[in-house]
Amino acid sequence: MTTTQEFPAMSGSVEQRASFWRRRTGVVVTSAALAAAVFGGVTGGVVGALNAPSAAVAQVGSPVALNASATPDVSAVAARVLPSVVQVNVVTAQGQGLGSGVVLTADGRILTNNHVVSGARQVTVTLSDGRTVDASVVGTDPASDLAVVQAAGVSGLTPATFGDSDQVKIGDQVVAIGSPEGLRGTVTSGIVSALDRTVTVPGTSTGRRGSSSVSYQAIQTDASINPGNSGGPLVNSAGQVVGINSAIYSPASDSGAAGSVGIGFAIPSNQVRQIVDQLS
Repeated sequence: MTTTQEFPAMSGSVEQRASFWRRRTGVVVTSAALAAAVFGGVTGGVVGALNAPSAAVAQVGSPVALNASATPDVSAVAARVLPSVVQVNVVTAQGQGLGSGVVLTADGRILTNNHVVSGARQVTVTLSDGRTVDASVVGTDPASDLAVVQAAGVSGLTPATFGDSDQVKIGDQVVAIGSPEGLRGTVTSGIVSALDRTVTVPGTSTGRRGSSSVSYQAIQTDASINPGNSGGPLVNSAGQVVGINSAIYSPASDSGAAGSVGIGFAIPSNQVRQIVDQLS
C-alpha cells in the first residue's frame, strides 16, 4: 500500500524569511533556495539576500570512466561537474534572490527551477569561472517547477551529462552542488535515502486565487541541501545528473528560517528530460 504525504513549502522566486511558512500534517518542506528578509525595502547582502529554488538539464552523454554504482571519489566527481553548475541571480519587485542552475548547452542554455526565476525582472548568471553575464528566461513550466534560461554572449561552456534516474537505488552515494546561502560552488555528499517520495509544495502566484500546488515523485537524499541549492544538480558516482535539487524538509516554526536537517528532495532526471526540450 502506498502512502502519500503532502509536504507544504514556501514558493516564489523572492521570499521573506519570516513569511509563507505553513505547517500541515506536521511537516514543512521549503524550496531549496535562499529566502532572506526584506523589510521596509531594505534587502540583505549576498548571503543574506532573498533567494529562490532552481533547476537545469543536459543530454545523456557517452559512457564515462567513473562508475555510477561505485563509492565515489567526491573530489573527482566535483572536478567533473563543477564547470557545469552556475548561480542564477534574480531581481524581482520584492528584492534580490538566487538559486542554482545546470548548463545544458555550450552556448548558455541553463536549467533551473521555475520558482527561482518566477516574477524576475532581471536575471544574471554567475558562471563557474566567476564571470557574471546577463540572461533571459526562455521557457517555464510551473507544473513541474522547471525553467530554462539563456545566458547572453557565452560559448564553450561545459554541458552536464544526465544519467538515468530509474537506475538510482536507495543507498546509492550522491553529491549535491550549488550555491547554498549564496556560497557558490559548494559541494556536499550523502546517500539516496528514499525514492518515489511524493512532494507537494505551493507553486508560483496565480493572482487572486493565490498559488497552485506542484507535486512530483522525488528522490530523497541526506546530502546537505540549503536555501540557494534549488536548481542545482544531484549527481551519481559517475558525475551524471540524476536529479535537480528543489526542496528541503524543515522543522522550523512559522517564524523560523529553513536549514538542512538531512532531508532534501530532487526532481528525477528522467522527469526533467521529458520536459526540458519543450522549454528550450
